[in-house]
Amino acid sequence: MNSRVYRMTARAQAAEQTGERIVDAMLRRFATHPYDHIRLEDVASDAAVTVQTVIRRFGGKPGLMTATVERELGRIAAARSAAAPGEPADTIDALAAHYEQYGSLILKMYAEAHLVPGLPEIAGRGREYHLDWCRSAFAAHLDTRGDPAARERRLAQLVAVCDATTWRILRQDMGLDPEQTRLALAELVHPLLREPG
Repeated sequence: MNSRVYRMTARAQAAEQTGERIVDAMLRRFATHPYDHIRLEDVASDAAVTVQTVIRRFGGKPGLMTATVERELGRIAAARSAAAPGEPADTIDALAAHYEQYGSLILKMYAEAHLVPGLPEIAGRGREYHLDWCRSAFAAHLDTRGDPAARERRLAQLVAVCDATTWRILRQDMGLDPEQTRLALAELVHPLLREPG
């Protein structure tokens, strides 16, 4: 590799790392502050860059917020795949662990999506992903003896029970510990499942 190509590669890697630092800083701020209270000056300071660097890279606070959510949605989907098809008990265990890590962030993003141009569409993709995940994770247990309406109703029930809002009610509103939350989710899901076959 000649020195010019090496310098270009190193510059691109440095720019990528800077972008990741800025997104990390925005994510930390978003996790603890309302979107309206987040200032680019604070994000830039946290990331050890100038505000101009943030604006040049992301176009402003809305662009930075959507880039942050896009990245995290990819990470959340990858983590969620660990809770995909298998034994229902294992699926619920993985889902409960997933929400311990990401639940509060998911709910905050949905609650504040209307404040950021482009974020409602991303939130909509997140909801579609949750529906598809439930359909896939419980596919073997959705047989309702040839009744399509009953199958759709059963899927809707599973989507609701497995939603981050249900986790929040159990874990945060009712104060259950992680193990009791996992058990409560399993007890809610179990009656909705049919034995495969």
